[in-house]
Amino acid sequence: AVVSTQSTGIANLTARIDTMEAERVELDKAHAWQALHMAAAAACRGSVASGGTGPWGNAVIAKENTRSCNAICSETPFNNCDADVSISGYRGQAESYSQRLGHYYNYGCGTAGNTNVRFDEVKADGGEIFKGPDSGNWYYRFCCCRKG
Repeated sequence: AVVSTQSTGIANLTARIDTMEAERVELDKAHAWQALHMAAAAACRGSVASGGTGPWGNAVIAKENTRSCNAICSETPFNNCDADVSISGYRGQAESYSQRLGHYYNYGCGTAGNTNVRFDEVKADGGEIFKGPDSGNWYYRFCCCRKG
């Protein structure tokens, strides 16, 4: 009876640890996407001379790989496009002042630019956020939109 109770207790603990590990992965994934979105907002802010204008916050919108940011922004309350930014970054802390930490492009608002579906966050598998340039994922693209 003691061995049976112990086995049940161990099985329950193992199940709980497995659940906690899965929850941790989901939380890490959510934080990684949030960090990418904050980087996209900073890229948008730096992409326009004015830094964004108007009496309200501007918006970062996921870029659909086959459409222009002019088209995407025009379908939202933030109907003017300021930029189409494509960003990526390497994992880990910088180890030198000459180390490349990330990449960026500004494709402009009028074209679809690089239409690689792997740069489309909405179409990506959630775990893609954990892949970097060394594992085959390079960029995610965003539209920098403002009301106007």
